[in-house]
Amino acid sequence: MADRRTFNVVILGVGFLFIFTAFTTCGNIEQTVVKSLGNATFTGSGYHSLGIIYGVFSFSNLLAPTVVTVIGPKPTMFLSGLLYSGYVAVFIVPSTWSFYLTSVLIGIGAAMLWTAQGHFLVENSEASTINRNTGVFWALLQCSMLFGNLYIYFEWNGKTEISDSSRRMTFLALLVASVLGTLTFLVLRKIHHEEEMLSEEEGQSLLSTRVMYKNRADTAMQDTKSEFKTMMQLLKTKTILLLSPCMAYSGLELSFYSGVYGTCIGATTQFGEAAKGLIGISGIVVGVGEIVGEFTFPVSEYAWRSLSPHGSLSFVTVRAPSRPGGGFFGLLCKNNRFRRTSVVFLGMVVHFIAFYLIFLNIPNDAPVVFETTTQKSPYLTPSVSIAMLCSFLLGLGDSCFNTQLYSILGRVYAEQSTPAFAIFKFIQSVCAAVAFFYSGYLLLMWQLLLMIILGFAGTLCFFVVERMQNFPPDLQDY
Repeated sequence: MADRRTFNVVILGVGFLFIFTAFTTCGNIEQTVVKSLGNATFTGSGYHSLGIIYGVFSFSNLLAPTVVTVIGPKPTMFLSGLLYSGYVAVFIVPSTWSFYLTSVLIGIGAAMLWTAQGHFLVENSEASTINRNTGVFWALLQCSMLFGNLYIYFEWNGKTEISDSSRRMTFLALLVASVLGTLTFLVLRKIHHEEEMLSEEEGQSLLSTRVMYKNRADTAMQDTKSEFKTMMQLLKTKTILLLSPCMAYSGLELSFYSGVYGTCIGATTQFGEAAKGLIGISGIVVGVGEIVGEFTFPVSEYAWRSLSPHGSLSFVTVRAPSRPGGGFFGLLCKNNRFRRTSVVFLGMVVHFIAFYLIFLNIPNDAPVVFETTTQKSPYLTPSVSIAMLCSFLLGLGDSCFNTQLYSILGRVYAEQSTPAFAIFKFIQSVCAAVAFFYSGYLLLMWQLLLMIILGFAGTLCFFVVERMQNFPPDLQDY
């Protein structure tokens, strides 16, 4: 039994590794690819596509649990993987209508995929193995930040323009990876208690398959309505209202590091022939910053982490033992609340340093140019080292904010964790969608200024929430 569950967790991680090697890389480069297209009939925008994905994803989360309950996590993940593959395939022979249609479909698929992933991971874990299984899955998933971006570096390094043949080769390789990940889900095995449930259902000869699925759907809809009502109630609480600016900021900076900043680097004329290849290196360095932050500032036992459609956070909540030691920062700060506020403050400082260096190092028109290169010059001579340092700081700061948001929500809403985290995902995804839509129109300095204002407000509100909370003694430590 244990071996079968471990096998399932590893295969689950491998499947997500392949799918998100394709999708994460695709999101990082798609605006650059769109701008380089020689197709006069194509009028799509990579920013708008990503905005549609996050917008649809945020609302689709409300119905995703019902779908997963009715058809099961394994078929749901397979169908969602097909939608991811379809989105990647569009770039091989791009057309505007299919580009935006698949953007809508992948938003729906992402909600179903991550909901199913959470269900499947819970089914294959126990209290004694949940941390290990989550760590194995997360470690495999994070490798997706490496392989796809590394391929982009070797494929695009030295190219000032992305030719049609290079684009087709790149996305064909990404499509193969996505299809392999989708097919991997077919290898997942049923665990023993699932088989017993199925055999019991099949033994009820008077209960038809149609009635059985209808009963599942009715139960799932009731649960969804109940959670939705709880979400509406929590939205009125002072804690959620105060944390909303911090959640919104996490959405803005998510869109910036996952789609906008790589585009800015690729468009910087002063980087010359290395510019396009640096998009891949930047994606890798952002991933390194995320990993460093994850291991340094781990979340509490009330919520463990996974990535939703484009690097944003999804959630599964259980009562599982906390990670021993609490990370390096935990060794320095024994008080839980001081630790959280310190990490959030560190995240703000790290991001503000990154924003200032980006303002000096990257041309102001980098996010909005219609061609593949910028026309303006930045305040400093663009430096590859500074650009990569900023990539690392963006990833590190993102981990600081998100881990502590998960920590405080898990503590305050331990008995209502599912709707609380659903609110977090909803606010974060909607703000990411809005940010992607304005990213193609606002100059870099205004985008950075907006994030600075919201980041400062979010950090201040986080401090207020921490001072409002009076946790019992047994909840003071990780």
